[in-house]
Amino acid sequence: MTFTIRVKEEMSKLSYNRLEATCELAAFLRYNSQIKKDAISITIENASVARRIYILTKELFNINLKIIVRNQKRFRIKQIYILEIKEKVNTILETLNIYKEGKKILPEDYFLETEEEKLSFIRGLFLASGSLNDPSTSGYHLEFTVLSKKEAMFISKLLKDFYIVAKILKRNNHYMVYIKSAEMISDLLKIFGATNSLFYFEDIRIYRDHKNMVNRLNNCEIANAEKTIKTGLKQLETIAYLEENDLIDLLDERIKEVIDYRKKYPETSYNELAEIISLETGKQIGKSGINHYFIKMNKLKENHQKQNN
Repeated sequence: MTFTIRVKEEMSKLSYNRLEATCELAAFLRYNSQIKKDAISITIENASVARRIYILTKELFNINLKIIVRNQKRFRIKQIYILEIKEKVNTILETLNIYKEGKKILPEDYFLETEEEKLSFIRGLFLASGSLNDPSTSGYHLEFTVLSKKEAMFISKLLKDFYIVAKILKRNNHYMVYIKSAEMISDLLKIFGATNSLFYFEDIRIYRDHKNMVNRLNNCEIANAEKTIKTGLKQLETIAYLEENDLIDLLDERIKEVIDYRKKYPETSYNELAEIISLETGKQIGKSGINHYFIKMNKLKENHQKQNN
């Protein structure tokens, strides 16, 4: 079972009042039906969704719907459900603001006034044409598919009323309204009322965020370790140069002491080296002190190289 099916099945079991049912059904028929002069045909792949649309239509309009179940053979055998409406077609279309006097109502003329109406419409829209990636197998991605750019812009504007920002992309003969933000997808699942799916999504999101943070910390630690090793090797090269050219005696005893400890502990950081020296000698020295001494060594090496070139 895909995550999309899981979310839709949960949504299909939610309770509703008459206003919610009307807006949800209006969105579903608007975005997932074939409308003819005297009939409405709805093709649905999900049994739970098909059952909900059947019940909503029957309760709202008190009609009989014909149900056809077919086996679809594409890669694997699956059942599809076709609902056919042949009663009160004009009444249904006008009541749901899909057609009026034989003309399709455009998105800019489709008014949703209250938050309750908008929420129900968005739920119906997702049941009709929405899909959502499983967060455990891929990136965060929720999308709605519609036929026209005007419809896509209408949906984008509707989502903005709930502070959800969606992008629009043309795909073949369709338009895709999609969301990539994990936080916004989580908010949308909350709007859908899909509580169990929301908990699952958030659990995966927290796990992935934690895993990414651990990876970043590990990468940071590896990078710091590599940097420390490179710094230590470079300092050993400087020390070797000073020894080969009899320059060590030009340094004071404290610097010579630091040189001895660096040779003994070549892979330690400045902080670790300072702690070891302070502990073993009883003479306090800090990271800045260690750095200062190596700067002096580098300057002595550079001056000697300039004089002999």
